[in-house]
Amino acid sequence: MSYRELFVSPSPVFSGIQKTYEEAKYVILGAPLDVTSTYRSGARFAPLAIREASLNIETHSFRTNMDVEDLKIHDLGDLHISGEVDETLKRLELVTKDLLDAKKMPVALGGEHTITLGIMRSFGENVALVSFDAHLDLRNEYMGLTTSHTTFMRRINEQIKPHKILEIGTRAVCKEELEYAKKSGTQFLAVQQIRRDGIEETTKKIDALLADCEKIYLTIDMDVLDPAFAPAVQNPEPDGLDMPMFLDLLGKVCDHRIVAFDLVEVSPHYDKGITAIQAAKTIFEVLCYMERAQKS
Repeated sequence: MSYRELFVSPSPVFSGIQKTYEEAKYVILGAPLDVTSTYRSGARFAPLAIREASLNIETHSFRTNMDVEDLKIHDLGDLHISGEVDETLKRLELVTKDLLDAKKMPVALGGEHTITLGIMRSFGENVALVSFDAHLDLRNEYMGLTTSHTTFMRRINEQIKPHKILEIGTRAVCKEELEYAKKSGTQFLAVQQIRRDGIEETTKKIDALLADCEKIYLTIDMDVLDPAFAPAVQNPEPDGLDMPMFLDLLGKVCDHRIVAFDLVEVSPHYDKGITAIQAAKTIFEVLCYMERAQKS
């Protein structure tokens, strides 16, 4: 063994578990895009912050009785970000296609939520999109941009035409978005209704809405949580989900149909690491939910 192998380690890898790319089942990809942020910037620092947090929380999941240490994970590193959003999205699409061709499950760490548009382009219309998010992100344009973290869901609906779009945890919208959601058939479950119905009834609604979906792409904007649980997000919105309810709902969505997922919109400089820890924990639980579903 050389001294470089003995005394030098690469930058932190997610969870500290690093299988070879060839043997890995789940591939972590950082996507530190932070170009169109309109309130709080800083999501470009999130992939590293989430990786650091993932090294300092325990890996066993009591919800699934599984352990992240037993999963085959490879951290690919961070995508090279371009100053041009469209170029970055193209790179995301190409890298995701590489992963899918290699029979890997992509797990993307944002970055702003616009990254979902690039990744979804590698799947096409036969995949449903399930989004946990405070916002609908269905504006046609915002601050002169038609491709941004406020418009990407509308661009996905128009350009990719996924099998279905379901947004969960909604509580921050404008009239334009509500009108477009109704016109386009975009389904959403408002957080106030989720709280009134409870987990069991909400699960029944989710099951019914996704019953005809064969493949599901999952995207998680950490602002779906109330700022009391995740203060360091790019666009915090009061009256959100609490962490236990959020993880319970994720457990109902994460079955064998999940083909990839991302987690976005952490802006770590706005707190002392709490939101990054919540993000890392969320990814741990999602990975364990998926592993359990595939083995059952």
